[in-house]
Amino acid sequence: MTTPDSPVAEPVEASGVRAVVAVDLGATSGRVVIGRIGEETLELELVTRFPNGPIELDDGLHWDFDALYGHIVDGLAEAVRREPAIESIGIDSWAVDYGLLRDGKLPTQPFHYRDSRSERGVAQVHEIVSFSELYQRNGLQFLPFNTLYQYRVDERLADADTALLIPDLIAYLLTGTAAAERTNASTTGLLGVRSGEWDTELADRLGIPTAALPTLVDPGSVIGMLRPELAPRIGKELPVIAVGSHDTASAVVAVPLSSPNAAYISCGTWGLVGVELTEPVLTDAAREANFTHELGVDGRYRFLHNVTGLWLLSETVRAWEAEDGHSVDLPELLDAASAVTDDIALFDANDSSLSAPGGMPARIAAVLRVQGSPVPADRPAFARTIVESIAAAFASAVQTAADLSGRELDSIHLVGGGSLNRLLCQATADRAGLPVLAGPVEATALGNVLVQARARGAAPATLEEIRALVARTHEPLRYDPR
Repeated sequence: MTTPDSPVAEPVEASGVRAVVAVDLGATSGRVVIGRIGEETLELELVTRFPNGPIELDDGLHWDFDALYGHIVDGLAEAVRREPAIESIGIDSWAVDYGLLRDGKLPTQPFHYRDSRSERGVAQVHEIVSFSELYQRNGLQFLPFNTLYQYRVDERLADADTALLIPDLIAYLLTGTAAAERTNASTTGLLGVRSGEWDTELADRLGIPTAALPTLVDPGSVIGMLRPELAPRIGKELPVIAVGSHDTASAVVAVPLSSPNAAYISCGTWGLVGVELTEPVLTDAAREANFTHELGVDGRYRFLHNVTGLWLLSETVRAWEAEDGHSVDLPELLDAASAVTDDIALFDANDSSLSAPGGMPARIAAVLRVQGSPVPADRPAFARTIVESIAAAFASAVQTAADLSGRELDSIHLVGGGSLNRLLCQATADRAGLPVLAGPVEATALGNVLVQARARGAAPATLEEIRALVARTHEPLRYDPR
């Protein structure tokens, strides 16, 4: 992969290969990536990577959004310097969080979804609308940080002109156009699961001003051109194109599904485990299993369950590094964990006591003690317990997805950063009793790039053809159950 010091590349148009740029934001870091697409070409070039994370302000936990936006603009300028043939920009990020505009400005930094204020919102919303009714209206699993719970307790909302989810907010700052991309809007809890439109009746009942809900757009729509004052800084007049702006929606675009009966796991901080459907499954069983219906590209439903993913391992490693005063070699740790032969104690990866940052080894140890399980004595065994517990949660969610959707699943595609974790991939295959096809690692950025390219006429027209291109250019690694 090209380094940030790489010389400027030659424009790619003459070769029949086209270029776009993806802004891909996660909960711990963000990236700007050049994507190159041709008939048998699908390549990514990392331009820049930058940190992202919470900051504690007087009123709670927020994102350092000003720094994030500065990194994005600098990254876009470097991308255009390297590849003058870039044709468009697409943005994806984590879901549910938002910024509030007043008179076209962002007066305060957006709240972080792990801020405790949303707990009050849950109680207030459920006093007005039961969860069973909410599920019939929006099809979403219960997560205490879903946007409608945040909106309910956000006193600033009444004075705001517009509420924009993070990718939409960045697009607004780049173009001056306020719009809500539909896949991410579906995570707010205010989008009708069948209609795909804002549920204004629900918003009114919850005291959420409908005037703050922006116009909805679909992936592939042109949101707008770069602001005239910004284009010279970035180096080119470019359109910003709506992609599957919820990062999981983009990731699922690039899952090279080997059959209609394949499950997927998009694994990073979270593990999003599910199947792709064309109709919702709004049953009591689906609600009780906490399965969600987030919208995907081309009107698909991402019928999935959120499982705590590599957050548990990364937070544990972070605590050990703070304790040691130096970094932990993660590949070495995982190799040692793979060699552990003792019995492995499992814990519930979704235990609510493990959702907050800080002190993760002690939190996990406490969960193990409460259930009467031994706490691993050394770090490799502790890491093995974490990975196997995540894999067990993945396998359980895959089986539940099969049961609820009536599908007999034949494989699991695991994409994202977790696909590099050989121990996790093998453990998931073993516990699910299904082959795991790992990769691509960069599924989210690839999906972002492919939706842009399709809008520019540079990629196949259907999801099936897009996924076939991914499979040809990024062959997955297979793990068979033992």
